[in-house]
Amino acid sequence: MAVNYMTEDGFRRLREELAVLETVERPAISRQIAEARDKGDLSENAEYDAAKEAQGMLEAKIATIKNTLANARLINEESIGTEFVQILNKVTIRNVKNKQEMTYTLVADSEANLKENKIAIGTPIAQGLLGKKVGDIAEIKVPSGMMSFEIVKISI
Repeated sequence: MAVNYMTEDGFRRLREELAVLETVERPAISRQIAEARDKGDLSENAEYDAAKEAQGMLEAKIATIKNTLANARLINEESIGTEFVQILNKVTIRNVKNKQEMTYTLVADSEANLKENKIAIGTPIAQGLLGKKVGDIAEIKVPSGMMSFEIVKISI
């Protein structure tokens, strides 16, 4: 079983999502199945088939979230330093080739959101940055080849 590192906030949001799925979504799908079943012959009932498929997808999502929560290890945000790149650090990197700078926060896989510049710790870029210090060059293998990034700044 894989350990899922996450913040308290991420853990709380996942628990809230699970509660909504179990208390709101699950009963709604059960009602849809019951209504479709009441319409008669199930062998040619598209509504029933769609509701059963939705139920299966919902149950799979619930199981995934429960598994993530069960294997969660909360990160003590107070113990995060800036001597080297680690999870929950905000890292400013500069592409050595084109000198473009980018800033990312390294977060747990379940908390990744590229729109907020939060990248999952399991991504190739994050893996290449881990353990590096300011001034270090990270050689990272990406689908298009190798890229070099200089660590410009590490913050929390």
